[in-house]
Amino acid sequence: MSEEPAARIAELIEPLRVAPGARVDLSRDFDPGYRAGLRKRDAEELLRAGVALLAEYQQRLAAQDTYGVLLCLQALDAGGKDGTIRHVMSGLNPQGVRVSSFKVPSDEELEHDYLWRYARRLPERGEIAIFNRSHYEEVLVVRVHPENLVRQKLPGEARGPDVWERRYREINEWERHLTDSGFKVVKLLLNLSKEEQRARFLKRIDLPEKNWKFSAADVRERRHWDEYQRAFSAMLSATSTAWAPWYVVPADRKWFARICTAAVLAHTLMDIDPRYPEVSEEARRDLLAARRELEREAPAGAPADPYAARQARADGGRGAGPERRDGGERGGSVEGGRQGQPRQRGKRSGRG
Repeated sequence: MSEEPAARIAELIEPLRVAPGARVDLSRDFDPGYRAGLRKRDAEELLRAGVALLAEYQQRLAAQDTYGVLLCLQALDAGGKDGTIRHVMSGLNPQGVRVSSFKVPSDEELEHDYLWRYARRLPERGEIAIFNRSHYEEVLVVRVHPENLVRQKLPGEARGPDVWERRYREINEWERHLTDSGFKVVKLLLNLSKEEQRARFLKRIDLPEKNWKFSAADVRERRHWDEYQRAFSAMLSATSTAWAPWYVVPADRKWFARICTAAVLAHTLMDIDPRYPEVSEEARRDLLAARRELEREAPAGAPADPYAARQARADGGRGAGPERRDGGERGGSVEGGRQGQPRQRGKRSGRG
């Protein structure tokens, strides 16, 4: 990756980043309608370029099999989480991406500590895991509706006035542990204005094909708008850290939210800079032997190596052409070019 695209991405997302230690007032500090001077007509091409970049880095992440990425998406209802996941992840290998949605805890989940159900869905090395809502529900919904603390069966002394500060500390320490273990934590708040949420709710009511996405409970939660804004502000202030910062993504324009989400994820992967594994001399000898055997199996008149033949044609015929089964010239060797650095497969299928 050249420095210029990396610099452009960093410039785009910097105004969205919550500086560690900052005291945030969400309604004052972040504009849900901000679009960085971009235009909607440019959005499709920008997103396509971002998805292509993510696909390249996802392949390298899987090949290296050392790091994992956890992407946490938080938003109020109608904030655009589902659409953001669908569009941003459209070009990635689905076997290397795992999406988990967290709703009301089950009876089994309530029998464990509040982080248990999230820990079970963490990524493996080489994977990207997406939390559609995340462990931050435990300091958002539970804070706005503290009766949920009773449902979590906490001891009385654990439900005291310091419960939120304690949870902020525990979450920060958990994310530090994950980061130190090679799992990068990316946290995005899709910041929707109250008026845009109203418009999206009405659209879900007006269009029959969107009725299924609307619930009367959505309007009931909307009545707690100011409480949620305070809870978001406190969460951002307490849990944006150097190892796992928050990004507040303007969400009134869906196209801009998707571009920003792709940019933040790309920035994280570029910072990891995963590399294809080096191939040992023994493995290289095995590759050469396998190549010779496969070339000998080419039918009469067919190129010994169809891929090398296509590459030679794409390069305008420069260099030697591939050996043909009927005695034509032989092409390049596995020692040279990109073929000299074949990627080792990850442990799990689908990582090729």
